[in-house]
Amino acid sequence: MPASSGSTVGATTEAHPGFALGLGLTNECNLSCSFCYRDPSRVDRLSLDQVRSVIDKIPVRSVNLGTGENGLHPEFLNIVGYLREQPLKLTMTSNGYSVQCVPDAQLAAFKDIEFSLDYPTEAEQDAQRGPGNWALLHEQAARCKRLGVPVTFISVMMQANFDRLAEVAEVAKAYDAPLRINVYQSVQSDTYALTYEQYWTAFETLFAKTDVIAIGEPLVRAMAGLPPRTGGCGVATVRVTPRATVQPCVYWTGKGAALDVLLEAGSAVVDSEPFEKARSVPKACESCVHLAACRGGCAGRRRLLGALESPDPYCPIIRGDNRKLSIRMAPSRDLPKLESACTTIVIARG
Repeated sequence: MPASSGSTVGATTEAHPGFALGLGLTNECNLSCSFCYRDPSRVDRLSLDQVRSVIDKIPVRSVNLGTGENGLHPEFLNIVGYLREQPLKLTMTSNGYSVQCVPDAQLAAFKDIEFSLDYPTEAEQDAQRGPGNWALLHEQAARCKRLGVPVTFISVMMQANFDRLAEVAEVAKAYDAPLRINVYQSVQSDTYALTYEQYWTAFETLFAKTDVIAIGEPLVRAMAGLPPRTGGCGVATVRVTPRATVQPCVYWTGKGAALDVLLEAGSAVVDSEPFEKARSVPKACESCVHLAACRGGCAGRRRLLGALESPDPYCPIIRGDNRKLSIRMAPSRDLPKLESACTTIVIARG
């Protein structure tokens, strides 16, 4: 059965090069950020046995531990110990708490540690995330650098900071770290959602002061004149939530398929309906000159808005707008999440 009235991109399951696997070990967190997408209404956790079963069933090239603060999971260090023995690149996204929980020997096994930083000043960061967060993430970022563990900073692009992310990139550059940016998605609320003008102003302002390592945000990639990407949602990413459900994208709405679906299908999980829908292209986009690079924009955002079969609301083409972006490319880096999501990675100049 077709996923929508639009077309879809096929997914090859033979000789799969390996998925970018996102594991949400828990939805618990030591902070309560108002823009977070996690569900705080209950506590859910993946077990070590469930993690093993996933790794045994599908080819995996990288694993990112995200969603909540994984250090709050009682089996956290045992799971890290298991994952570090597997032939994959292990990364983690944290506000600093979970990194602090990992001994030096195990921390050194991570290919990349991502620290959540949304503002360029201590006062702003702590006002949003909680007192002491700025100091903690800087302390742990310095520790990673001392141990030789690569560091990335990650920001949510939202109304509160859309025109200041180049300043955040400057903070990250002190650790020779890039800044990875995800556009805010209205999973719990649209309070922080960008307007159309804010969205494009944000990227124009950002690219004026940073160099680009990678662009996965579909519309931005197209307007920057970059070629079609490989991987991405619905093709090479699998997300397993703390509730032991499977989704093609971290922002995908609904409960997701039961973990058993993944364990039975293996790599062919990309042929299931949610993954087909994540690859779907709105009919209005099928004749667009930017189709190959854009594919209708972010499918997760379209689905969240209940408009999967419509073009991305930030699309300039349907408005008759010209939003060509001028970018300067930086040398490529070996970043496990380079092609795993609708994300943009930059580094401050100088």
